[in-house]
Formats: sequence, structure tokens, C-alpha cells
Amino acid sequence: MKHSIYIRNFIATALIVLISFAILGGLSTVWNYRRSVSERSSAMTSTLQETARYVTTQRVELNDLSLSMWLAFTSRVSGFDLLVTDAHGIVSACSERDFRHIGKIVPESARQAAITDSSSVTLSTFGQIYQERRQVAGAPLTVVIGGETYVTGYLFVTSDLGTFRNDWRQFTSAFILIALNVMALAFVISFITTKKQAEPLNEIAGAVRRFARGDFSTRVEDTGRYDEIGHLSQAFNAMADSLESSEKLRSGFIANLSHELRTPMTVITGFADGILDGTIPQENSARFLEIISSETRRLSRLVESMLNMSKLQSASVTATLENSFDFPEVVRLALLSLESKIEGKELDVDANLPEEAIMTLGNSDSITQVVYNLIDNAIKFSTPGSLIRLELWKEGERAYFSVENSGETIPEDDLPFIFDRFHKADKSRSTDREGVGLGLYIVKAILDNHNEDIFVTSSGGKTKFVFTLTVT
Repeated sequence: MKHSIYIRNFIATALIVLISFAILGGLSTVWNYRRSVSERSSAMTSTLQETARYVTTQRVELNDLSLSMWLAFTSRVSGFDLLVTDAHGIVSACSERDFRHIGKIVPESARQAAITDSSSVTLSTFGQIYQERRQVAGAPLTVVIGGETYVTGYLFVTSDLGTFRNDWRQFTSAFILIALNVMALAFVISFITTKKQAEPLNEIAGAVRRFARGDFSTRVEDTGRYDEIGHLSQAFNAMADSLESSEKLRSGFIANLSHELRTPMTVITGFADGILDGTIPQENSARFLEIISSETRRLSRLVESMLNMSKLQSASVTATLENSFDFPEVVRLALLSLESKIEGKELDVDANLPEEAIMTLGNSDSITQVVYNLIDNAIKFSTPGSLIRLELWKEGERAYFSVENSGETIPEDDLPFIFDRFHKADKSRSTDREGVGLGLYIVKAILDNHNEDIFVTSSGGKTKFVFTLTVT
């Protein structure tokens, strides 16, 4: 279970969500903290400048009680604490209600910093005035007399970092709580979606295991999905259909092959044993030896056809189409080689072949075998004394060759299977002693290797085969 794609995907998604929140949360926290500090510093500087301007322009006495009340009001509005000192740094007014800082002395360093840069905010305990470190901004209070500027006192604005930090902790806690809830929701959604994605994969894996155990009827339920998993399910079902069909063909092939081998072997064994044990009289042995010889040659043809099938299945289409040959000449040679069979059944041949050469792509030996098998098949099933019509013509980039004979009509139900191995329209296997049921299969296999087509029609006692070749 720990190695399943479901667990790995869930862990990967969880890690991505966790790392993303950690990075985004960290960057957001740092950025917000700095922004808050910057905004707080700007607010302190603004409060400092406005208060200093008020004190200077209003010429308020630095030890006046009204000044302390004004500072208290400003503190409530701004949220900062304010101190006013005289020129020697002694606190003369403050924003606290109990005025507890009046009389205390501000350090010399703080006064110098106020004169040097009144816009900066520093951290300081302010000597003995505060017990904790605070943000501090200060500015001198000046008066111009006779063109000369004199420092009459100092104004300081301070802020308690504890309050700021508590506010920041509350904000951070709220952010973490929200982030945890969002991550928990993301984990739940990831858990559910990953599980849903893994379910069809588990179903396919189970189907593959059943298929491997020999259950070729196994199929994956088509849920109508159009994603990669849906395509995988469709591909598996297509593969299963193909393999189931192949298995049926294989079983049929073995059954047919066993039947084809059993018949001649039974004849050979029976007659040979009869001659050996004396059941067949000596004077009749020659005739039965001829039958044994005929059946032996039939077995030899069957084995040769099987070897041809193996060669055809391993042939390369690209290599096959590298050569070209004269198609009409191939037909003439095949027709001449079958002349004795034609005369044996007293058949007439109407051969409509062009005089000029028609060069086509392919292997001439293989196409010769196709033409030979088709004409031989036509001779075999023609009514004695009937007509066999051969025709070869060219249309565009294709050459067409047809073989038509007169004889029994092939049943319509048999036409789709006529190119299968060991298929015979005549269900009696003993009728055709010369054939092995592979001729038309070999024809179809050769033409498939040439990327060509073959068609067959049979009606009214006329059977016609037509196949194509590509013209060079």
C-alpha cells in the first residue's frame, strides 16, 4: 500500500501544499511585518512633526499644564506616548495621566539624535524613563530671535513595542489558523480526488491480472471519461477485444490444423498397418501405397504452406515495396504453369491482358503466388467445360486484376471468412484432397504485406476475385 500511486500522489500533493503555504506564509509575514513597522514609523514621524509645529507656532509654555493635556489628547488619537523637555532634557510635560515622567531626565544621546535626524525612529529605554525598549522619534523645539535659532526644548514620540508585538502575534495567529484550515481542506480534497483517480487504475490493474490468468472476457467499465484514464480504459478494452479475437483464431487454427493433420495421418497409418499385418492382400498393396504416397505429399504441402505463412508474417512491408515488376507478364507465366490443369477440366480461358507493360510495386515471386493461387482456386471450383475469365486493367495509380469462374455460389455467410486459415466453403474436409485450406489466406497475407486490397463476390453461380497493385 505504501508504494501505491494513490499514496505517492497524495503525499506529493500534501507536500506541495505545505511547502507553498510555508513559503507564501513566511514571505507574507516578513513583508507585512516590515510594512507595518514602516507605516508605524511614518505615523510616529508625522505625529512628531505636527505636534512640534503646534508647540512652536503656538508658543506654548513647556511646563504649562495645558500642554500636558494637549499631549494626552494627541496620544489618545495617535496611540503614541509624547514627552516634552526643556533645553537641558528635563521632562516638563508628558501624555500620561499621572504625569509620572515629569522631572525625569532624557539622555544626552537621545537629544543629540533628535537634533541630528528628526525623521529617524530608534529603539531605546530612554535612560531611566521607561523600563522596556521602545520605538523613539525626537525633534528639537526651536525659537528664532534676531535671526538666530535657539533650542528651547525637545519633543519625543514613543511607542510601546509590547503592544505592537501583541497585535502582530494576534495577526500571525489568525493567519496560521486560516492557513491550517485551508491546508486541511486542501488535504481532504486532495485525498478524495487522488483516491477517485486511483480507483480506475486499480480496476484496470485487476482486469489485467484476470486477463493474465486467461479470462479473455474481462473488460474495464467505460465511464465516459475523456481524460488519459478514459483513453487508457478504451485502449485496454480494444486490446482485450483484439487478444480475445486472436485467441479464438488461435484455438480455431489449432483445431483446424489438428483436423487437417489427423485425416492424412489416419489414412497413412491405417493402410500401412494393413499392408504390414496382411489385412490388405499383397496384390492390392500397390494401390494402397499410392494412396499413402498421395497423403504424404498432402502433408508435405501442408507443412510447406505453414512455412510460407511464417515467412509472410515476418516480411517487411518497406522491403517488399522496394522492387517493381511487369504485372501482365507475371499473369501470363502463372497461366502457362496451370495449362495442364485447365485442359484436364476442359475449361475455356478468356484472358483480357494488355500488350504493353504495366510496372507495379512489389515482390514478383509473391504476386506470382497470389495469381497462381487465385487461378488454381478458380480451376478447382469451376464446372467442367465452363469459362474462366481473366482481366487486367489500369485506373489512375492502381492496377486491377480479376479472376472469374462458373461453379457453385459461395454462401453469403461464408464470404467474410473466406480468407481465414483452413476455411473451406465446403464443410466436408475430405472433398478437396489437394487443398489444405491455406491458399486464400496466403493470398490475403501477401496482399496485406503489399498494403493492397482484395475483394470477392459470388452470386448466380459466378465467383469473382479482384485485387489491386500500385503502379510505379
